[in-house]
Amino acid sequence: MIDIKLIRADPDKYIKAARDKNISADIPALLQADSELLSLNQQLQDARTEQNAAGKQIAELTGQDKVDAIMSVKSLKTTIAELDEQIEQIEPRLNELMLLVAQPAADDVPTGMDDTENVEIRKVGEIRSFDFEPKDHVQLGEELDIIDIPRGVKLAGTRNFILKGAGALMHQAVLRLAIDQMIARGYQLMTVPVLVNEEVMYGTGYFPLGRDQAYLAERDAKSLVGTAEVPLTAYHSGEILDAVDLPRKYIAVSTCFRREAGAAGKDTRGLYRIHTFDKVEQVIIAPNDRQQSIEYHQEILANAEDVMRALELPYRVVNVCTGDLGQGQVQKFDIETWMPSRDSYGETHSASRFHEFQARRLNIRYRDEEGKVQFCHTLNNTVIASPRVMIPLLELNQNADGSINIPEALRPYMGGLEKIQARQ
Repeated sequence: MIDIKLIRADPDKYIKAARDKNISADIPALLQADSELLSLNQQLQDARTEQNAAGKQIAELTGQDKVDAIMSVKSLKTTIAELDEQIEQIEPRLNELMLLVAQPAADDVPTGMDDTENVEIRKVGEIRSFDFEPKDHVQLGEELDIIDIPRGVKLAGTRNFILKGAGALMHQAVLRLAIDQMIARGYQLMTVPVLVNEEVMYGTGYFPLGRDQAYLAERDAKSLVGTAEVPLTAYHSGEILDAVDLPRKYIAVSTCFRREAGAAGKDTRGLYRIHTFDKVEQVIIAPNDRQQSIEYHQEILANAEDVMRALELPYRVVNVCTGDLGQGQVQKFDIETWMPSRDSYGETHSASRFHEFQARRLNIRYRDEEGKVQFCHTLNNTVIASPRVMIPLLELNQNADGSINIPEALRPYMGGLEKIQARQ
């Protein structure tokens, strides 16, 4: 949510933000509704003031003056009821328009239409050259009996899968490695709900624009989350925190649910674009300080990069362009990992900062050192998401005989296993 005062002061800034992000937001209609509401509220306040004053005078009046005063109060009651009704009609419309306003991107975010115009910042690690014909992760997984996509589809439909044996162990090992690294850095581990009230989805900015991507439990007005960012960020909704307790640094591992609406025919093979996956998410709730937010943004990005280095995977970091940014994001850095079967880098992480956008919607505030109540800043990033990261783990660590070497960092979580190989 954007402060309405900022929109009033510079509407062109928010018209441009919506255009840059390819988001449909009607700022002129919003300002019209806002102006009407301001006028009606002022009229309501004036009428109530007049009503209170007349009510006090009635007791002192007699005769026709008293009759006239009583009639005037009755007329004011009618006026107040009419104003209340008009306000009740306009407020929902204004709220709907406000929920569509886009957060302007930071100055150093590149302008672009979609992910093809994201700007590479750096590459890390060497891309492996094979002296044999490499297999993709699906073929490797099927031959090693660690991935079963046909039975996953049988149970739950397209874009579903089953991990087995060492495949399931690797999946869990990746998550545990990420959790342990984040706990060592002072982040508090949380277990959070993945079925949440729809208000939480609106508060974190996933509704209304992303509603078609969510699995809804409509009978109960709840939604399955697409990321633990949702409950972690909303954890302090409606609260006023103390400045001395900021920043709050949290992580959670959760199953994530995404309908992948609009992805028909795209990335249909394998584990890249699926309906459910597990992810370790990091969230920071920080003071209202833009420079500190930039520093925390670099921190959460570095946390994810360190996991990638531990896994010995080649990746690159990109500065996401305006057209690929979400509604509330000020800036986002993606980590893309090299995947041989795609012959390119594929997105595995997204690190975002939001300024007050989510905090205003969720009403997360803090009292600063001077006693002033301010909205917090929020940030989040993937620490690791699996099984997508298993695509490069399996493909880049394969051997000519079809076996797969397990990165050293994962071996303690897999009972010391060093290689996945076909059963003899």
